[in-house]
Amino acid sequence: MAGKGSRVLGIDPGLATTGISILDIKGSDYDPIYSGCIITKKDTPLSVRVVNIYNELSDIIDKYKPDCMAIEELFFSSNTKTAIAVGHSRGVLMLAGGIKGLDVYEYTPLEIKQAVVGYGRATKKQIKYMLMAILGVKDGFFPNKDDAWDAMAVSICHANMYKFKNKTG
Repeated sequence: MAGKGSRVLGIDPGLATTGISILDIKGSDYDPIYSGCIITKKDTPLSVRVVNIYNELSDIIDKYKPDCMAIEELFFSSNTKTAIAVGHSRGVLMLAGGIKGLDVYEYTPLEIKQAVVGYGRATKKQIKYMLMAILGVKDGFFPNKDDAWDAMAVSICHANMYKFKNKTG
């Protein structure tokens, strides 16, 4: 990510709603390029839903040509059914990135919140507030979906973590 800058594809995975962001990074400057969601319908068969997720993400990768992909790791909760559904989505999303030749980086929800807000138990409202401050955008800049904001937080996390790892070795 040094020199010319980098374009990061950030992903907040989900089977019903997957948040997607594209962030350009040059030095300490962040330029949000795209933010949106891939949405699949609950009454659609799983096999069709994952194909739709794969195809939509592949189209986004082809259009925006990111240098790498950062994705939120699976958060294990007491709802096993939800965890399995998100796992299906994550697998397909990572497959799309891998097939397109992207390096894929994974971050925990705790790492993402710490990178953006400085506090691992930050609320969605706090994350959104900090993203608006970091990116210099107003409410309404992104789609009114937490998943889109969360995807941008994943991109910012990657940018910060990557810079830190390069400086510290």
